[in-house]
Amino acid sequence: MVGRRAARRPPPAALRKRARRGSAEVTPSLPVRALLEEDAAQLRLRLAAGGKGLGRLIDKPRVQRPGLALTGYTDYIRYGRLQIVGGSELGYLATLSPGEREAILRKLCACRVSCFVITKGQLPPEELTRAAEAAGVPLLVSELGSTPFIEQVSALLEERLAPTASLHSVLMDVFGLGVLIVGESGVGKSECALDLIERGHRLVADDVTEVRRLGDQLTGSPSGPGRDHMEIRGVGLINIKDLYGVSSLCREKRVELVVTLERWRRGRVYDRLGLERESFGLLGLSLPMLRLPVAPGRNLSILVEVAARTHLLKERGYDAAATLTTEIDAMARGASPGARERRRGR
Repeated sequence: MVGRRAARRPPPAALRKRARRGSAEVTPSLPVRALLEEDAAQLRLRLAAGGKGLGRLIDKPRVQRPGLALTGYTDYIRYGRLQIVGGSELGYLATLSPGEREAILRKLCACRVSCFVITKGQLPPEELTRAAEAAGVPLLVSELGSTPFIEQVSALLEERLAPTASLHSVLMDVFGLGVLIVGESGVGKSECALDLIERGHRLVADDVTEVRRLGDQLTGSPSGPGRDHMEIRGVGLINIKDLYGVSSLCREKRVELVVTLERWRRGRVYDRLGLERESFGLLGLSLPMLRLPVAPGRNLSILVEVAARTHLLKERGYDAAATLTTEIDAMARGASPGARERRRGR
């Protein structure tokens, strides 16, 4: 999870060091007991057996139906996935003799299953209740049908189990665009953000941004208790809501552009035309990135505003640098649009 140039220039060593030290990707998990808590009440679950296993973890958002495992073939049962037992599974188990059910369900419960959920409020077979209680596998019953339950629990798990990363950065809402400002400590990220707030833009997170991946999008939010505060060197902690009002804050924003602030280095060649493309890798996705050298006299907030406007124009299909380059190339070949129009006029 580091910034990188798509073509050839690697990120500065200080930024690579900060990326290793200041950001951390997390693979989340959810204990089964969380499915019984108030904020998951829409699942309408109750515990039927295996209460001692409520600490077992779910770490995969996709649910699983036992299927062939009910015939004794358990090779594809994976720990970390919620197992759905609906009407078809219970119907198949009813065709087996009590001895066959007992043997198969004991073998299934020995596979380190995270939990079972029986849908439609149906009564679990006695053999499943005994096997789950003996193995410490939570056996839950939902009043919902299989399809609505799978929809509800999948949405909940996708939200709770989204891959996350904590990044040393500032996240701003600039013209409706989520702009992640990164750079080494002390380079001026918070001062730039404060100036942007003065200019009417909104702060999402300062110092540490928690980024979550939902599908092919990244969403950022503040991390820690000081979510309304900023740290400004020489001034100290300030409360943005008290100083600028609640409209100066945004609780969550999609991350669409990364701006890297780096100290100006004499002799280093910087992109002056905007034709080079850089990217920033985060949680397996690639974001467009602009590199802004920091030097005395440069107004970083205005530059970030211009970067945001330029990105929005590119999203709409207009790239000023590419358009001008095309026109210059056409003029060099003696076939500029203006020359063609003049020839037509003659």
